[in-house]
Amino acid sequence: DVQLQASGGGLVQAGGSLRLSCTASGFTFGNPAIGWFRQAPGKEREGVSCIHTGDGMVYHTETVKGRFTISSDNAKNTVYLQMNNLKPEDTAVYYCGYSYSGGYYNFRTDQYFGWGQGTLVTVSS
Repeated sequence: DVQLQASGGGLVQAGGSLRLSCTASGFTFGNPAIGWFRQAPGKEREGVSCIHTGDGMVYHTETVKGRFTISSDNAKNTVYLQMNNLKPEDTAVYYCGYSYSGGYYNFRTDQYFGWGQGTLVTVSS
């Protein structure tokens, strides 16, 4: 049974940093892409960053480019999202999902699976 668990959220002041972790069980890294998405209250889930656990390619959406870094530790089946210079508009529940789609970098939510419960990130101004 494939499961992804996001963790590491919390309350931070604007300009601060957090590192989120996404740990997977039930499959082996090296093939799927892992994507981070977020959902703010009243808004749709949107893509943030993704990484292919096979070739290491990474993609970020424009709103986080230059501030967020994504990395993968395949030995631990874990993907990290380092978030720096956080802004109040980054406040959301962050989810991770896996995708075997060749278009994983398009951040289509219907191509990602195994969302889990997510982790809440709150950035105060």
